[in-house]
Amino acid sequence: QVQLVESGGGLVQAGGSLRLSCAASGRTFSTYTMGWFRQAPGKEREFVAAIGWNSANLAYGDGMKGRFTVSRDNAKNMVFLQMNSLKPEDTAVYYCAAQRGLSSLTRKNDFNYWGQGTQVTVSS
Repeated sequence: QVQLVESGGGLVQAGGSLRLSCAASGRTFSTYTMGWFRQAPGKEREFVAAIGWNSANLAYGDGMKGRFTVSRDNAKNMVFLQMNSLKPEDTAVYYCAAQRGLSSLTRKNDFNYWGQGTQVTVSS
């Protein structure tokens, strides 16, 4: 069982930056693929970014590569999402997710554990 707690969300102006953090419990964190997803009101949850257990495998959602950077610190059981050049359309609740092994970096149904989410609001 893995418990995930996100932090770092907030209100930022367009063009600004935020760094989201996700703290994970459990002694096997280093074996999990970690991902970030987001959900805006009235929309489906969409893939943002993911990182494999040793950071060798990375993936980003459409329009996010170059603006967002995912990273992890296995020694601290943490995963991060650095978001730059934020746009109003990035406004959503951002969720951290964990996947046992690696079935897919991008499919939300392959992720086994989810955090409660952190709100990101980008004003124009």
